[in-house]
Amino acid sequence: MHDIKCPHCGHFFKIDESSYASIVQQVRDAEFARQIETHTKALEKEKQSAIAAARAEAEQRAHSGQAELEKQLAALHEKIAALQAEKTQAAEIAAAHAREQLAAQLGERDKNIAALQAQLAAQRQQFDAEKQLAVTKAAQEPERRCTQLAMQLSEQAASHKEQLRQQEDSHRALITLKDGEIERLRDFKAKLSTKMLGETLEQHCLQAFRMNAAAFAGATFSKDNDASDGSKGDFIFRAQTEDGIEILSVMFEMKNEMDGGAHHKKNEDHFKKLDADRRKKGCEYAVLVSMLEPDSELYNSGIVDVSWGEYEKMYVVRPQFFIPALSMLYRAALNSVEHRRALAEMRQQHIDVSHFEDQLADFKEKFGRNYQLAHKHFLDAIAEIDKTIEHLQKVKDRLLGSENQLRLANDKAESLTVKKLTRGNPTMKAKFDEARK
Repeated sequence: MHDIKCPHCGHFFKIDESSYASIVQQVRDAEFARQIETHTKALEKEKQSAIAAARAEAEQRAHSGQAELEKQLAALHEKIAALQAEKTQAAEIAAAHAREQLAAQLGERDKNIAALQAQLAAQRQQFDAEKQLAVTKAAQEPERRCTQLAMQLSEQAASHKEQLRQQEDSHRALITLKDGEIERLRDFKAKLSTKMLGETLEQHCLQAFRMNAAAFAGATFSKDNDASDGSKGDFIFRAQTEDGIEILSVMFEMKNEMDGGAHHKKNEDHFKKLDADRRKKGCEYAVLVSMLEPDSELYNSGIVDVSWGEYEKMYVVRPQFFIPALSMLYRAALNSVEHRRALAEMRQQHIDVSHFEDQLADFKEKFGRNYQLAHKHFLDAIAEIDKTIEHLQKVKDRLLGSENQLRLANDKAESLTVKKLTRGNPTMKAKFDEARK
């Protein structure tokens, strides 16, 4: 506790430690604030004094610098006036010198102009002479060139007429040969049977393939001689890659007909048989090389796709389109060889899976049969064991019966005595008694 005296009334009162510390702190804060205010005012006064002194010093320096600057400006004005006078004098001298040089240059230029005018006059006279000569030559040149062109045109016309005459003679000869060949072929066809006509078309296609065989690497074009299913085509084309993957197979049928024949068949009459032959021989495409319906605009237009009906992947072509059609199918097959290789692998995997499933089914069947046989043998063995057990049980029972009989016999043997044996037999008793003695 602390005793505090009031400065007004002189009365003492007591306060605790916390209140005393608070009052002391308040007094200290007030004194500190007063000191700070006093120090701040002193610093402000010093600041103002320093600013005034600096300002006075700056003004004094400015005045002295302005006087010096005015002196320097006066000196510069004097130098500028002297330089201006020198410049005026130099300009007058240079102008006089330039006028002299210009007069000399003008005189030289007049001389050059006179020489050039004389030279120009001479060149103009020469040019006029050359111009007159050129005009004379130019007037004569068209006549000469016209004469020359007329001669050339005459020679070209004569040469052209000769070429036209030769071409006409050549065309007449070709037409004559063509007419003769047509008549010969007609006569030849009239003498051939239908079978011979077909064979002639087959030979044509075979010869065409042999001539273009280099374009079908790894391919075969062979006669279809397998008639085991009752029918056959004419030719089968097969192509495969180096690793043995078949990329294209085509069944070909060649049909021709005599012009004067009584019965004219249509191409569609052969579609069903051709499609059946294609399926039997496992071919992907079917192509009918036909001379039938010679006036048909559809079949004369080129390669005709007839797979829009009930027969898929079937084409009809004229003999001249035989190689283009085969080439089209072959190139398409080459472009899809990767897909075909993947398809072949999938088919092989499917075949492997099918073989595996077949082998598994066969294994299950054989295993089931073996299991049934083993089960039967097992049951037979169990039955035999049961029979054996029954027989052994009987033997056991018999043996047990024999043992009982032996026990009884043993008991009887053990109970047998001389006394019992000699009971009722005086003779034997006498004998035993004698033997004992």
